[in-house]
Amino acid sequence: MRKAARTAVAGLLLTMAAACGGTPPGGGATPSGGAMTGRGPITLATGKDTSRNLQNQVDAWNKGHPDEQARIVELPESADVQRDQMIQNARAKSDAFTVLALDVVWTSEFAANRWILPLPQEQFDLAAFLPPTVATGQYRGRLYAAPWKTDAGLLYYRKDLLDKAGVKEPPKTWREMEADCAKVPGVSCFAGQYEKYEGLTCNFAEAVNSAGGTIVDPATGRPDVDTPAAERGLDFLVDGFRTGLIPKQAITFKEEEGRRYFQEGRLLFHRQWPYQYALADRHDGSSKVAGRFAVAPLPGLNGPGVPTLGGHNLAVSAFARNRASALDFVTFLSSEERQRANLLASSEAPTRAALYDEPELQAKYPYLKVLKESVLNAKPRPQVVRYGDVTAAIQEAAYAAITGARPSGQVLADLQTKLQTLTRS
Repeated sequence: MRKAARTAVAGLLLTMAAACGGTPPGGGATPSGGAMTGRGPITLATGKDTSRNLQNQVDAWNKGHPDEQARIVELPESADVQRDQMIQNARAKSDAFTVLALDVVWTSEFAANRWILPLPQEQFDLAAFLPPTVATGQYRGRLYAAPWKTDAGLLYYRKDLLDKAGVKEPPKTWREMEADCAKVPGVSCFAGQYEKYEGLTCNFAEAVNSAGGTIVDPATGRPDVDTPAAERGLDFLVDGFRTGLIPKQAITFKEEEGRRYFQEGRLLFHRQWPYQYALADRHDGSSKVAGRFAVAPLPGLNGPGVPTLGGHNLAVSAFARNRASALDFVTFLSSEERQRANLLASSEAPTRAALYDEPELQAKYPYLKVLKESVLNAKPRPQVVRYGDVTAAIQEAAYAAITGARPSGQVLADLQTKLQTLTRS
């Protein structure tokens, strides 16, 4: 924790120095245009490293690049705060952040505002990546962010408790999940991420898509959330809190709060990202459910659900120095070798397609087939330029509904009007 704090403080000091007009650390001027020139030290701005393996990845780079050392600038856990700090850095035209670990849904916003540089697409074997992950790094036909870590919502479940109750398979529908919970007393039924932050946008999108609805039509770019299907999806969350299917304390859950709740053995089903697998399966006393859980696709209204596509891609700041080093660093971290090492150490989902079919990796992580299927079937959040405003509107609406402040129908009607304004060209 102290090391992370020192890193964050150092990053903040760098930002302040550049913003106040001081000479950028390392000397020299920021390169103009989009040329990938300059070599030397670089930084990686990223959210809190819940995988606990990122420093090992950076150390591997630093070992082979003594004159181009990379340093992590660890931002807060909240995706919304990460985005805000990256935007502040860009608006100040600061070179404190060299490489940005962007949430996959930020690409359009950062590219449209020219806060990141287009990458030389020919240097990346895009055919080797899962197709949905490549699309998240592109804007108007150009590659702006290299696929690095992908994500798709998964259903973690207590296999030992279901086996004891005579339930042979994980649920495929919400109704089946509720019936399974009735057979397993003594634990809460289901939870996801419902605090008012980016995780709520992901969970809301999954509920709406899993009921046959949509938020913004990807073909037209127009909002289409005021529909009966979307209301059925939102009502799954609303009714879950009202009936106790979802425990009341889950209204404060982000990823880590829910992970700890599941690992303490207090939850039967948990909607979570792939990174939880390695942490929940530790046999060092930190997890009460190690060896007792399994992973399945998310359930939906009438069949398998539709997970939200998540993850992070690597982009080069438009205000960065040492861009040639930055490009090589991006290529290094997104390589098959580095992604394999990261998967083995952290269970984070790779973007390289071949890794999902390797016998060694499948033996260590039996859920890889489910994960690959989930990524390929996942849908992205609205891909819009004003994403920050759009996700804030979604979070306000969903939170109002699940806390009982306003009825679902009214919430979705108001959200439709708001999104029409935000997505108008």
